[in-house]
Amino acid sequence: MAPRKDRYAQPAYSFGANAELSGAQPGGAAVPPQQFGAPGYAAPGYAAPAYSPGIPVAGQQDPSTLGQSFQNLNLGPQGQPYGQPQPTPLQQQPVAQVPQNQLLPSDLIATPVNAYEVELPPPVINLPANLAATPSPTSNCLPPYIRSTLNCVPTTHSLLKKSKLPFSLTVQPYTSLHEDEAPIPVIDDQVISRCRRCRAYINPYVTFLDHGHRWRCNMCNLTNDVPQAFDWDSVQQKSVDRWQRSELNHGVVEFVAPQEYMVRPPQPLVYLFLIEVGAPSLVNGLCATVSKIISEALPRIPNADGRTRVGFIGFDSSLRYFTIPRDNSENNDPSMLVVSDLDEPFLPTPDNLLVTLSESMANVQNFLEKLPAMFQDNPQTGSAMGSALRAGHRLTAAIGAKICVLSSSLPNIGFGKLENRERKELLGTSKEGSLLQTQNSFYKSFSIECSKNQVSIDMFLFSSAYQDVASLSNLPRYTGGQTYFYPGWNAARQEDAIKLAQEFTNYLSSEIGLEAVLRVRASTGLRMSAFYGNFFNRSSDLCAFPSFPRDQQYNVEVAIDETLTRPQVFLQAAVLHTSCNGSRRIRVLTLALPTTDNLAAVYASADPAAITTYFSHKAVERALSSGLDAARDALQSKVIEILQTYKSNIGGTGGLALPGNLRVLPLLFLSLIKNLGLRKSAQIPSDMRSAALCLLSTLPTVLLLRYIHPAFHSLHDMPDDAGVPDPHTGNIVMPPLLNLSSAVIVPYGLYLLDDGINQFLWVGRDAVPALLLDVFGVEDQQQIKQGKTTLPLLDNDFNQRIHAVLEKARDHTSKGAGSIVVPTLYVVRESGEPSLKLWAQTLLVEDRADQGVSLQQWLGMLREKVRSNLEDTPFILSTWPD
Repeated sequence: MAPRKDRYAQPAYSFGANAELSGAQPGGAAVPPQQFGAPGYAAPGYAAPAYSPGIPVAGQQDPSTLGQSFQNLNLGPQGQPYGQPQPTPLQQQPVAQVPQNQLLPSDLIATPVNAYEVELPPPVINLPANLAATPSPTSNCLPPYIRSTLNCVPTTHSLLKKSKLPFSLTVQPYTSLHEDEAPIPVIDDQVISRCRRCRAYINPYVTFLDHGHRWRCNMCNLTNDVPQAFDWDSVQQKSVDRWQRSELNHGVVEFVAPQEYMVRPPQPLVYLFLIEVGAPSLVNGLCATVSKIISEALPRIPNADGRTRVGFIGFDSSLRYFTIPRDNSENNDPSMLVVSDLDEPFLPTPDNLLVTLSESMANVQNFLEKLPAMFQDNPQTGSAMGSALRAGHRLTAAIGAKICVLSSSLPNIGFGKLENRERKELLGTSKEGSLLQTQNSFYKSFSIECSKNQVSIDMFLFSSAYQDVASLSNLPRYTGGQTYFYPGWNAARQEDAIKLAQEFTNYLSSEIGLEAVLRVRASTGLRMSAFYGNFFNRSSDLCAFPSFPRDQQYNVEVAIDETLTRPQVFLQAAVLHTSCNGSRRIRVLTLALPTTDNLAAVYASADPAAITTYFSHKAVERALSSGLDAARDALQSKVIEILQTYKSNIGGTGGLALPGNLRVLPLLFLSLIKNLGLRKSAQIPSDMRSAALCLLSTLPTVLLLRYIHPAFHSLHDMPDDAGVPDPHTGNIVMPPLLNLSSAVIVPYGLYLLDDGINQFLWVGRDAVPALLLDVFGVEDQQQIKQGKTTLPLLDNDFNQRIHAVLEKARDHTSKGAGSIVVPTLYVVRESGEPSLKLWAQTLLVEDRADQGVSLQQWLGMLREKVRSNLEDTPFILSTWPD
């Protein structure tokens, strides 16, 4: 019997169902991966360092016998590990010759980029086999945690400037929402050894001297004493093998901090919910829905130490404080006090407004059950959000907290009052940038005040009308929070209610850090020059986070101040924070990178994904300061600079030359320019654009790439193993990726288009009844519900495989990045609603959708600009300082 997928193709098209999958046809999925570059890329997954576990390196002693030799010594092995001779000072050591990444030339015109190339791993970091203190394969920090734009660093600032490439780090200290999903080694003996001069933490790349009694810092070259307890287990009262210590074997570790790392007792986890209870939140069902979600999620809020506290403030045109008694009190009923003075609201009995969850769980749930009924007939349309925020800050400033704001309307009275300034005639014009500016200075100044008092703010916005996301997003931006935007949300729509329940439950149950600071250190000659992300820059190199989320990444620009004379440089990020269970922790991430004075080696090691992440931050910054046109022009100018520099300094034949590892860079820049946040269009409301800009500046790299360059899969003819678990890994096998072009779409096909925020199921106008019946349970296209919907679960193999593919695409943890977002599914009929169809088509970035340029036009324009004399083209000059 023929496979079921053969039944889904119209006879007239049966010869061509996979025609686009062979060769390098425009829009195809198709040139085999090995064509471009196995030598220039890591193998699938992230390449380990040059060591192999269990295989002795030449000139070294077997690690197992070495551990036995020194098992009974308090100070660890004498001299260097694995039989190495006593070293000379670091700068006098002979430099090991390490092969560099091969520069593989490529012509983007002759050989188009294929979709799978966007997800290739970064170029390999080539380090000497004997660089680390132990032969651990995890000595160097892996890309999900720290990703450098250059995996081979120029030795001088002039060489970096000449390359036109940025040198920056993408830092995401946590890659999952829960502790048990990321088994990072925890060092709990409180023996923390740091350099006396640069304060770097001991790591796999330090050098031990003086028979193991001292260690030389790999950052600044200073010699430090090894702590006496470094080789002693105080719990078991016996010597330990130094070379098994986690900080000498792993690029990512977490220390349990001793008392001297605390200026006050560890902060408890405090959630203060500010819930709009006026008419707008009753009409769309927000108040009732959120009350139920919080009530059911209370047991999942981290509370290992029993100190977690919660509080609630309602707001409409007044402020409503709720006091909740402890469980088993004489009176278990909550009480409410209404305060109408919005200028100087007072705190009634503040000790009773924040309750300890473990002491009041039942009464908090009882209160949440009654909350919707308290306001079921509330006619108030005013929103005193700003005044509620000030009251919440006053309530929590002494201890710190995470304030969660849930609002359905524009703040229109009290502090932070905003006006509806949406002007459709400005959309798509040079004046559109004014709509992205903060309307009221209260939101920035207040958020900075909150940051100083360890108060973080998250915004959940649900209005079906204008809500001024541009202004409100300042609150999370400076306090380490996030803006979650639900345009047109309504609890009566099942899909909306389920999405909020899943996301908000994930939000409440996530492990977060509290009262955190981030500092990045580097080898002598390097300096952190700029920081991007949601936090407050407390000093030139210290970023402050009242709460440290697990679903955001941060970008750090690195400057080369002095000539780098050593063959490697080292960078180390450290996050000091309080965990949800009340312990003070330090997460340390150490990255080693080789150096070079060869421009070709710099280009061969450049990571296009990290470069795109860096310029997404720069583009958002430019859009907010100078407008969208300036941001788009700056991106275009930068990619032309890179192409021109490569062609004039390194060479390359053909129409448009780049090394194989950077082939996707022009496509990613075009995808960024066409993203909802930056695209030139008169059809994008300013709230949606502002929310998109928030995502562009916070999403982890793997999710950012998916957001700007969506995954595109053909489902009607997917391979037989797609949608079923891989027999070796157990992971669901995904269909092959297609290029984002309508050229691959056949009229009888079924396709999935997924940007990580939304999923579009595209149904071709000629889809056969058998396909529709298996997927949707109906044979007539007109009976398929369009727009936001849920795919029915049917009793057939093909439907279940499609469900598995959709769920796998939604699993952000499998991409190495924690995220609470559950993508919304939209069904798009090719013959159906034009506006919905146009929305999906705008994600096909290789096409001309929404007045844009196609990929072929873009590459042709770049080729002509590169050919021209750049000195005669003023706008080509870099608009971002090198």
